[in-house]
Amino acid sequence: MTKNNYTALWITGICIIIFIIQVISPLFTEAFKLTTSEALVRPWTLITAIFLHGSITHLLYNMFALALFGTILEHNIGTKKFLYLFFSAGLFASIASIPFYNAVLGASGAIFGIIGALAIIKPKMVVWFYGMPMPMVLAAIFWVAIDVLGIFAPSNTANIAHISGVLVGVVFGILLRSKFIQLKKQEITMDNKSIEEWEARYMK
Repeated sequence: MTKNNYTALWITGICIIIFIIQVISPLFTEAFKLTTSEALVRPWTLITAIFLHGSITHLLYNMFALALFGTILEHNIGTKKFLYLFFSAGLFASIASIPFYNAVLGASGAIFGIIGALAIIKPKMVVWFYGMPMPMVLAAIFWVAIDVLGIFAPSNTANIAHISGVLVGVVFGILLRSKFIQLKKQEITMDNKSIEEWEARYMK
């Protein structure tokens, strides 16, 4: 098991601080949100938009999920891989949103990447889905299904971003899980030093 540096909680805190700045200065949001028609001339907004939120409700839902699921995932795969997934899923979600929305902001795409990865890495982990306990993999399927239905019932939710993020997480989880399986197959012939070297290479 890898050392947990609580990076997910640090990102949560950063998002909260940024939201306070957004409330104080609305121009801050305009400067850093992803306006899709300007993505080519302001490419940094593909990343900066991840840390912005449109309302206190939007912020609270996202930060609860990030703090909970992000901490669990980071604890299992290590900080470096967690950050790689977080930014990869967030960036891909931003790019995928360009043809469908005028503007995008929020950490939802990155968070759905975390959910997708957990659904593969820890599928039997029990979570609460609208008051009902169920395995992580089943909850993830329901969350994705809600977003698929949301595509046909337009709202302020960037459903495409959510689906794009979870796809990145699922692919990431499959690749990482395949490495776990390889280790299990090799455990009979690997000594403790070899196992430690493998963990240092793939789990940190």
